[in-house]
Amino acid sequence: MNLTINNRTFTDNSKEVDSNSTFVTSKQNERFISNAKENGCKNFITSRELKNYFDFSSIQIIGITGTNGKTTTAAAIYSILLDLGFKVALQGTRGFFINDKKIEEYSLTTPVQLGNFAHIQKACEENCDFFVMEVSSHSLAQNRIEGLEFALKIHTNITQDHLDYHKTMEEYIKVKNSFFQDNTPKLINKDDKNIKFKMKNAFAYSLDNSATYKVLAFSLKDGINCAIGHFGEIVNFSSSMRGMFNVYNLTAAISAVHILTKKPLQDICDVVENFAGVSGRMEVVNDNPLIIVDFAHTPDGMKKVFDSFMDNDIIVVFGAGGDRDKTKRPIMGKVAEDYAKHIIVTSDNPRFEDPDLITENIVSGINDKNKLEIDLNRKSAISKAIKKSKDFENPVILVLGKGDEENQIIYDKKLPFNDKIIIEGLLNGHK
Repeated sequence: MNLTINNRTFTDNSKEVDSNSTFVTSKQNERFISNAKENGCKNFITSRELKNYFDFSSIQIIGITGTNGKTTTAAAIYSILLDLGFKVALQGTRGFFINDKKIEEYSLTTPVQLGNFAHIQKACEENCDFFVMEVSSHSLAQNRIEGLEFALKIHTNITQDHLDYHKTMEEYIKVKNSFFQDNTPKLINKDDKNIKFKMKNAFAYSLDNSATYKVLAFSLKDGINCAIGHFGEIVNFSSSMRGMFNVYNLTAAISAVHILTKKPLQDICDVVENFAGVSGRMEVVNDNPLIIVDFAHTPDGMKKVFDSFMDNDIIVVFGAGGDRDKTKRPIMGKVAEDYAKHIIVTSDNPRFEDPDLITENIVSGINDKNKLEIDLNRKSAISKAIKKSKDFENPVILVLGKGDEENQIIYDKKLPFNDKIIIEGLLNGHK
């Protein structure tokens, strides 16, 4: 990638260098230094030195990490700050935005180091007050956020995911927790047993434990209504969003904005209802029957969605991504069995894996095969769920795993497939 500032070009790609550019070296590309020299490069700096060539003092960087909730929490902070009159940039799973305008489509949840610097530089040029970014475990392990000084680091939760990359849960937890080991102001989910952090400059939010921002009461009927306590002050917020986990996400967002802006807490809460949520995250696609599309693709993510519909007869459609953590698949199957009245296991993004083997992994965790159906055609599986809903008095159909993704990845091909569009087509009678 190339980045030009003050007529000086920085790159991390040895094929793109020339005699006038500067090659930024890191563990990922240091083996290509000789190649860069062969291509005429004379200027070399380390990734640690890159920050010396940029001035980000005018902008406050907010980083959010966690297994689930990063995207919704980041988007909520972005929305609230905009509604309060600030200029804000957002970088993450949905792309790169500045002041409600989409600048780039999604590539990586957290770009490579030069990508981060390029986006923050662009936000500075647009006079943004804040830069909100999702921080993935991969980016932490690969040090993609090196050189960035955060005004606030936010933790949502740590549960099983990405063990195809991190190998063990212990290593995954260690990588996530590494983000919170310095003196940077940090906002911690006090209810997460896996979090370890440096106490200095730490704030906390919680439903179950004492915290700086404590959820005192909430209702999940027809959305979210919630009361938060903060050092004797009690404030309230409402949202059309659904689910217990969104109580956490919105409380984290409110707390973060309060810490950073010092605006009155109730003024912050008053604009929360303007945020309708993120497409493909607990998104209501239809009311009768009730159909929800969600990105949940981990055991904990699925459990949190199921917990939000304990009064409903749950019909779930889900699969698991290929070439990813295999150990979570039977656990996902067991979670589905524990909560759902009917389970339809289907294909997700199989990539280069055999969908039948992925399904076998999931089904191995399901003991009660009477409630199980298998259909690897995702459209057909969703259609069967809609028909099945007529057998229940208070059904909810949960289509999980892909959220607002526009494609289904089979081998190296991306075939157009969007759960919401498929559902709407089926409901309109299109086959």
